[in-house]
Amino acid sequence: MQVLFFFSAFFAEIAGTIAGFGSSTIFLPLALFFVDFKTALLLVALTHIFGNLGKITFFKHGIDKRLLIIFGLPSVLLSLFGALLVGYINQDILKMILGIFLAIFSLGSFLMPDFKFAPVAQNAIVGGAISGFIAGLIGTGGALRSAFLTAFNLEKEKYIATAAVIAIAVDATRIPVYLSSDFMDEKYYYFIPMLFVIAILGSFIGRKIVDKISQDKFRKLVLFAIFLISLKFIWDYLG
Repeated sequence: MQVLFFFSAFFAEIAGTIAGFGSSTIFLPLALFFVDFKTALLLVALTHIFGNLGKITFFKHGIDKRLLIIFGLPSVLLSLFGALLVGYINQDILKMILGIFLAIFSLGSFLMPDFKFAPVAQNAIVGGAISGFIAGLIGTGGALRSAFLTAFNLEKEKYIATAAVIAIAVDATRIPVYLSSDFMDEKYYYFIPMLFVIAILGSFIGRKIVDKISQDKFRKLVLFAIFLISLKFIWDYLG
């Protein structure tokens, strides 16, 4: 089971780098097959921050400083609020919320693949706030962050680097909250160095093949898998 867990983390990091919406959107639903929601939330957040450190290293061709402020600041502030709420909401409800969010995201991406928000400061602020809150609450704000940031038509590598810095700031805000709330049993502590290696390696491999694969077809395949998993989470709660 542990081997499958680490393989899921490795696959999610590569797939998230290629698909462009972050590893946590893929890894969190997979991690929930192995551990409880709160443990998954923390382990995925740690993997996410490790992977984004790798992306900054491998995609070091500039960062949009303006978006870093107008999108990143509200994202960080609201992620703190979302993280603080986790301890007060039933884990089954959080898992169901995650399922609904992933279902809406995957269906929306299929039906409106070219949809973009207007590239204005107001949308950046609102997008940062909403994606940060969702990241803190259910750990998958990268999908929504991507929907807003792609509107600004950044070059691919500049977009990845900017999104990675914002994600690191959000993760660095929510992870201490999870840790102080004892979300993870000590028996999982040895997972952390393994996830660090996996995340860095996955980011590196994703960087190497990002220009050698049809991103549209790959993205659709990942979205379909996410949709199926989201239906399972919703069914588990309703059943």
